[in-house]
This record gives sequence, C-alpha cells and structure tokens, in this order.
Amino acid sequence: MRKLLNTLYVTSPETYLSLDGENIVILREESEAARIPLHNLEGIVAFGYTGASPALMGACVKHNIALTFMKPSGRFLSRVVGEVRGNVTLRKAQYRISDCPEESNRIARNFILGKIYNTRWLVERATRDHGVRLDVDKLKKVSKVLANSLKYVQECECLEQLRGYEGEAASQYFSVFDDLILQQKEDFYFRNRNKRPPLDNVNAMLSFVYTLLAHDVAAALETVGLDPYVGFLHRDRPGRISLALDMMEELRPVCADRFVISLINKKEVNDKGFSQKENGAVVMDDDTRKTILKAWQTKKQEKITHPFLQEKIEWGLVPYAQAMLLARFIRGDLDGYPIFMWK
Repeated sequence: MRKLLNTLYVTSPETYLSLDGENIVILREESEAARIPLHNLEGIVAFGYTGASPALMGACVKHNIALTFMKPSGRFLSRVVGEVRGNVTLRKAQYRISDCPEESNRIARNFILGKIYNTRWLVERATRDHGVRLDVDKLKKVSKVLANSLKYVQECECLEQLRGYEGEAASQYFSVFDDLILQQKEDFYFRNRNKRPPLDNVNAMLSFVYTLLAHDVAAALETVGLDPYVGFLHRDRPGRISLALDMMEELRPVCADRFVISLINKKEVNDKGFSQKENGAVVMDDDTRKTILKAWQTKKQEKITHPFLQEKIEWGLVPYAQAMLLARFIRGDLDGYPIFMWK
C-alpha cells in the first residue's frame, strides 16, 4: 500500500514555485518564503496564476508528485502530467470498456450504488445521533426513497437511465442536506446545490472540497496505472478528469459532505471568512481556505478499517485503495468492482 505523505497547498496567489536541488522553494515578491524537501510530498496544489518553474515541473514528474493549479476561488485550472508510466495493457483494457456502453454501465452502476448507499448512511446516522433535534419522519422518508433507488440502480442496464436515477437520488439527498447542519444556521444554510459560481457559504465549501477530493482521486488513478481522463459514467471531454469524477461519486458523501458538515457544526469556520461578489458568487478568504486545508490534511491521517480489504488504512489512502481495486477488476483479477460502503 502506498505510504501517505503530505500535500502542499500554496494558498497565496502572488507566490512563485521553483526548484533548488531536491527542494521546492516558494518565492513571494522574489524573496524565499519557504523551502520544503520534495521527498516529503505526494502532491502540490497552487491557488493562483504566478506559476511554477519548468525545472520544478520536471522534478514533480520524475518523483511522481501531482502538481495542480487552481484559481484563487478553488476552481480547477490544470494538472502537470508527465510521461505515461502505467501498464499499457491495463490502459488498453480501460479504453475498451469506456468504448462499450454496456461494460461502462456495469462499472458506473457500482459507483452510483456506492454514492446512494453512502448518502443514505449519512441521513440514517443523523437520525440516530441527533433524533431529538431533527424531523426524523422527514429524514426517514428520504432514506426510504434512497433505498428504493438502490434497487432501481442495481437493475439498470443503460447509462442514460443510470444518470437519471443518480440525479433523482441526489435531489432527494440534497432536499434534507440543510437538516444535517445543526450550528450557525443563519450563516450556513443549504437550499439547493449550485456551482459555477456557488451562491452561498455551504456551496462554496462543497465546491472547494470536491476539488481537493478530485485532485487526490486523479493522483491515485495515475499511481495504479489508470488514465484519469477516460471515464465510464462521465464521458470524454478535453481536459476533464472523467474517471476521477466517476470514482468520486461514491466518496463524496463520506469524504467531502460529511467533512464540510463537521467543519460547520464544530464551528471551525464562520461567516466572516466568506464574501459575496457583485454577480452573487460567494468566495472564501485566504484564512478560511487555510483552515479547511489544515483540517483536510488532519482528516486524511485518521485511520479506518477498509470495508472490503479489512485493513486499517488512513482516510487519505481510500482513493488509492479504490483505484487499486478498480485496476484489479479491469485486469480481470476480481469478478466485480468492490464499492466503498462506509458505516
């Protein structure tokens, strides 16, 4: 299993990243702000436009360090991709499956089963842990609908129909998402899922954390030799990490949604860290991003027992475990892709 190292998040937009020996040097106004050994890193995420030196990009490729650039708002811009080192037979098998709607549906169905199962678990856990403070009947009705959705998805043989079931289940889940937020209700409320741009504090946090998760999943897929740009549910589009978005589906509820809800309920973030632009877009300030990133790194270090592998691993290694299992299925070593079903 891959050793979980650290992801370096560079949040100041005016910084430039360069290389000195085996160290990444962070420059701010041509002065050295920090120096970090490359061997301590598994990923670098830069929020801003200043950029990085070609020498650093080459070193990241050499050391298999994922280098991702994002806008200060947290929207994905690009990733540095080096020489393809994956197993060529594995990738060819992946491409063949992607070109076959029936085979694509077989894998995509599992991703969506995992997503609906985990969203239902979040709702059920809320009724169990906070039943006195919640409308339990309302949540139980949604849970029942999600349970029925699982049955429909299991029998689904068409990608278009599968997307419809996924959309209906997501609508039901998000209809009670606001109920899961128990603190700071005046400032952190959820009416519906909106993005590009997010129009409230909760959606701003969700979009930001989804981007972090996408970075981790894409890096995991590349590590095991799969192409993160060729998916099964999300179809090919230039520049889109379709397979990473596929695999994210089952991980969103337990890795991202639960994390965001926890930050709000524990009051680790507050409304002072958010502002609204003239077009209605809500953005986070630098301190709030740093708070979320620090908590994200801490969360990734927490250990769980993987439901299929039955091994204790860090949360941060879950994308790598799922990528490894997907690769084993595509190679024919497993009869099916083991869904990450968390309780």
